[in-house]
Amino acid sequence: MEIKVCGPGCASCEKVQKTVEAAVAAKGMQVAVTKVTDFQEIAKLGIFSTPAVVIDGKVKSVGRVPKQSEIEEWIG
Repeated sequence: MEIKVCGPGCASCEKVQKTVEAAVAAKGMQVAVTKVTDFQEIAKLGIFSTPAVVIDGKVKSVGRVPKQSEIEEWIG
């Protein structure tokens, strides 16, 4: 499983990163969480608002900070 947190590094982006990491830890999973800050790379993913969460190539959240429980559902 691959999880990408997309955003320039704003406060919301940092919060999403921490929430994703907490969800992964709560599920006891070993998952690579990658931070994508390059706007061209983010746009290639079809994302035009940040923060965003992409799991295995599928955009799960854009322009908001999802709850940890949501992220846990997404990662199974």
